[in-house]
Amino acid sequence: MRLETIAIHAANHIDESSRAVIQPIVLSTTFERAEDGTFPGGHIYSRASNPNRTLLENVLAKLEGGADAAAFSSGNAAGMSVFQSLAPGTHIIAPDDMYHGLRNQLKLLFAGILTFDFIDINDSDVLESYIKPETGLIWIETPSNPLLKITDIKKVVAIAKQHDIKVACDNTFATPICQQPLALGADLVMHSSTKYFGGHSDLMGGALITAEKSDWWEKIRQVQTMGGAIPSPMDCYMLARSIKTLPYRIRGHVHNAQLLAEHLEKHSKVEAVMYPGLPSHPQHQIAKGQMSAFGGMLSFTLKGGEAEARRVINALQLFTQATSLGGVESLIEHRASVEGPDTKTPFNLLRVSVGLEHIDDLVADLEQALN
Repeated sequence: MRLETIAIHAANHIDESSRAVIQPIVLSTTFERAEDGTFPGGHIYSRASNPNRTLLENVLAKLEGGADAAAFSSGNAAGMSVFQSLAPGTHIIAPDDMYHGLRNQLKLLFAGILTFDFIDINDSDVLESYIKPETGLIWIETPSNPLLKITDIKKVVAIAKQHDIKVACDNTFATPICQQPLALGADLVMHSSTKYFGGHSDLMGGALITAEKSDWWEKIRQVQTMGGAIPSPMDCYMLARSIKTLPYRIRGHVHNAQLLAEHLEKHSKVEAVMYPGLPSHPQHQIAKGQMSAFGGMLSFTLKGGEAEARRVINALQLFTQATSLGGVESLIEHRASVEGPDTKTPFNLLRVSVGLEHIDDLVADLEQALN
């Protein structure tokens, strides 16, 4: 099945009792045993599994071409479960442009338990030089947040396999509609399903999808079940509902982002535009080779520094100044002020989640704000 068909059918089945076409929401926290003490419905307790979560995990796995998926209450919970599954003393290599929420998890919660280095993963020589005997995981994020750097997944995987190191990829910006890291050799994919999977800025969730049901995956599943950072049945239902339109929403996000990036690149007040769909992007050729579309996120820097960036963001009318991304409405954010004092993000940078409004209205709003 193609992705559009998977998105609609893999999270749904006809209810046997009512013949409802749409899967009902099952709010029960516990499930009845049979006379022999078994669980004929396949569920014991909702922290371990729930009918809505099972269907959500099924569609997530199939969209990414994985063997299994695990749903979590947030993207940070999904990422933390990966880190919690690693043995104490494991060394992690992560990108210098890593999402600040997970980077801060490593620095503040896992210091003294795990070791880690944040490096330019695109430089193969640098990557090789940081590999240690205890290195167990290379974490990549492509496109990255917020600089939209592209990592050559196949190249990183090739290096990792030489040293028997696992590779996990944060695929949140791309979604499986634009990029399939497991098909490129990654062992694990992570998503903040709050973003494009949810698509309407009204629920939280996270997801992990594995290439194979390995011992490592079973440890991650154990963290999910025992830790209990799971989405509610209602959130699972809403995510599955939103995913049905994901392929078509992504097409609109990509269309608008490409046109907006091309427009901004020509503007005299714009210093640089970061969008992998632009030929000027330093990793454009890598993106063309591993992405089927370039996503709905872009960043741009302004001449005039931080003061000009803040002036422009406050002059916009259609773009809402807010954290997060992936909703149907366009959002914009002065990213450095969110990331904290150790941010490496330029202070004249604005990150844009390009929504599904008409492109002419988005361009007109940016024009009036810039001018």
